[in-house]
Amino acid sequence: SDTFMSQPITTPGQLLQIMRARRQSLRLTQEDVARKLAISQHHLSDLENGRRVLDVDRLLALLTLLKLELLVQDKTQPSKAEW
Repeated sequence: SDTFMSQPITTPGQLLQIMRARRQSLRLTQEDVARKLAISQHHLSDLENGRRVLDVDRLLALLTLLKLELLVQDKTQPSKAEW
């Protein structure tokens, strides 16, 4: 089972790592996912490697394809970065 079922995200890299791992665990290739998002495989590779950014619409579409969801909630405590 995946270890990121409920994990706070504090950096873009964390989210990218989770999405890549989920894509791989679902046995989807970059080409499979890119085709469903109507982007090139190269574009998806750039996204997964942090060389491009996603707009919110495409982020939500990608999360849906990967059977993930975005949950926004109040923080329970401030992170060290906020001090």
